[in-house]
Amino acid sequence: MKRILLACGTAVATSTVVTNRLMEAMKKRGLEGKFTTSQCKIAEILSKVSNFDILVSNAKAPAGITIPVINGLPLLTGIGAEKVWDEIAELIRKE
Repeated sequence: MKRILLACGTAVATSTVVTNRLMEAMKKRGLEGKFTTSQCKIAEILSKVSNFDILVSNAKAPAGITIPVINGLPLLTGIGAEKVWDEIAELIRKE
């Protein structure tokens, strides 16, 4: 099971929106139950990221992160979102 960390400025508003959209998008791709999510503030990324497989960030992530980092901005705006959902789905499917 993949662990996805979703980060935004306050770990409340935009990461919650992206989390809900992520659940829906992955359900459509048959990946429901194949991942877990957690939310954090941008400032908390470095202290939390080692426990996760994928980072989806709505702002620039700090340097030095060794897991895949996904730009979450398209997931808020909808512009280019399908491509990003496909990228996340591919990472979830990867063993």
